[in-house]
Amino acid sequence: MTSPADDAYSDYVIFVDESGDHGLSNIDPNFPIFVLNFCIFRKDHYINSVVPALQSFKFRWFGHDVVILHEHDIVKQRPPFVFLQNPIKRDGFIQELTAIMERAEFTLISAVIDKRRLLHRYARPENPYGIGLRFCMERTWAFLREHAQELKQTAVIVERRGKREDDELELTFRRVCDGANRWGLMPSLRFVPADKRVNSSGLQLADLTARPIGRHVLAPQQPNRAYEIIATKLRRSPAGKVEGWGLKVFP
Repeated sequence: MTSPADDAYSDYVIFVDESGDHGLSNIDPNFPIFVLNFCIFRKDHYINSVVPALQSFKFRWFGHDVVILHEHDIVKQRPPFVFLQNPIKRDGFIQELTAIMERAEFTLISAVIDKRRLLHRYARPENPYGIGLRFCMERTWAFLREHAQELKQTAVIVERRGKREDDELELTFRRVCDGANRWGLMPSLRFVPADKRVNSSGLQLADLTARPIGRHVLAPQQPNRAYEIIATKLRRSPAGKVEGWGLKVFP
């Protein structure tokens, strides 16, 4: 049975995460970019398939489901991922997590901002987070229009960082919604901040997708198994084009 309120909400939910620092003062020469990802899930698939698969995975590997899968901690093998120092366990863990990513059905929209080129091209460049947010929101709005969802409220879930940063991000989000974009008004997008301690399957999958995309942009010829899987999720044009549709590299 559906409630009357169901009609107000879209069939999709969006989780946002990033990789890299969006500051322009001290640029990391090993990762001089900022990556922002929007992971768009159909709610029915997310609830019935994605969440149970990730919860089951956690119970198998940790005995509980309160652990938060963070890509940086997994790569660095920090607690609670110290057991990944064992190559046999690491291979099994990564293979199973990779299989979950492969089976998960979601559409990925990613913006990659090259901070060195940004500084070189613009005397007073905009904050990379704001640039990436606008690019991702524009393509997300196009996606919602394509699926006849633009008149229904869609939650855009963003991890909290701190009051000042959260306020600045929400202000930028609202400016884009109010027309500072290529489409005009985006009245049905809803900014939803989430505490870092929230154990959200969607936020964790979004986290796992960001850095591999950045690595691919920096070194497209290097082997990148994670990107090979993630690339299949990127939004595409009717002709199969990813650039400008699911992946925007700027400038």
